Amino acid sequence: MTTLHPVPLGGPTITGLKLKAFAIAMPALSSHVRPALVLAERESRTLLEAAKHQDVAVGGRFSAGPACIQVWDGPWDYDNEPGNAVHLGSVDWSYDTPVRHYVTIYRAMVTAPGVQAGETTLTILQRVMHLASIDVDDSRLTMATPPARDPFRRTA
Repeated sequence: MTTLHPVPLGGPTITGLKLKAFAIAMPALSSHVRPALVLAERESRTLLEAAKHQDVAVGGRFSAGPACIQVWDGPWDYDNEPGNAVHLGSVDWSYDTPVRHYVTIYRAMVTAPGVQAGETTLTILQRVMHLASIDVDDSRLTMATPPARDPFRRTA
């Protein structure tokens, strides 16, 4: 486990922020949530508590962190290592937006293994939001604009 000690820039001091090692995978697909899902403090606490009760370290499929909830295909073999578990995707948010005591969910991502397992950005978002009994339909998801093709890159 990695411990970060951020330096506050005029905000509250945060100590002991811990990230799980091996918990990051590159996304294959990313969708923006528009309009963003804005959760009040009570809803966001419910979501995080539910994710904590179904954490990968205790036999669940979720890993909640300071900026997202990750979805895995099964529990981790060890507390701090995924072992054979595969990261399927995640839902990202920011705190205190648009105002204090709110969480704004702005993106859902699916990893390449998640796509191979049949996941979409919608199914990942729905799995996470179902933790707090919040229904989400596909009208909120918009695909990010793919990068333009590089005209100077050769094709084989």
